[in-house]
Amino acid sequence: MVAGLAFVATAVATLFAEATFKRWRQGRRPHEAAWTVALALFALASAALATGASTGWDRGVFRVFYLLGAVLNVPWLALGTVYLLVGERAGRRVRAVLVFVSGLAVGVMLTAPVSGDVAGSASIPVGRDVFGVFPRVLAGVGSGLGALIVFGGAVWSAVRFARAARGRAVAPRAPAGRMAAANVLIALGTLILSGGGTLQGVLGHDEAFTLSLATGIAVIYGGFLVAARPAPAESPETPVGGRFDHAGRSRAPGTAPIPSSN
Repeated sequence: MVAGLAFVATAVATLFAEATFKRWRQGRRPHEAAWTVALALFALASAALATGASTGWDRGVFRVFYLLGAVLNVPWLALGTVYLLVGERAGRRVRAVLVFVSGLAVGVMLTAPVSGDVAGSASIPVGRDVFGVFPRVLAGVGSGLGALIVFGGAVWSAVRFARAARGRAVAPRAPAGRMAAANVLIALGTLILSGGGTLQGVLGHDEAFTLSLATGIAVIYGGFLVAARPAPAESPETPVGGRFDHAGRSRAPGTAPIPSSN
């Protein structure tokens, strides 16, 4: 069951990444490039999870899972939010820092000592039982700060569109009610993934974690599809995302606004 659900999450994230990549190809908007990178990382991390669950974990597979899921995924999602809500100038500065940190993280994860017997394990290893302080600090800071940015962007967007739908603000060019609903789906998917990661961390249920992973990314993808339905004109934003916790487990495909249509 764990491997099957992980493969489902991989497939959904791959379709999601393909959709954002197509949109980036059409408009060359930098926030969509950042989301495509983040979703590709999510898909690869889920594939590593599926591999470990189906054939048994080893150090190399867990390093990939931890690096792409726990350390790098959420910061790249947050970069998309920065581009969209703050502007390209700030986005370029954050991107330069993120590229440096990403290179540092790759070096750290390739050389970090691994404690415990990971090889052949049938259950998902826990980051705190495998790595030392520095890799876990990178994961904790990256996931925590990134999630704060992307989730804040999603909430802000949902409130904005809800007010527009009630006539309290200038309505965006796409239907405000639809955009608000899309943001609600993104937030719901985030809560599903976050709750699943917490449940596994407390109870050790790999099945609950992978179920939340597959369900959460599917709900978020649904929010994207709702926002991306053809409309007469394009609306500024709607969130999307993915995140893994410091143990290398997906906690929240976080949020980052995505344009509603082309």
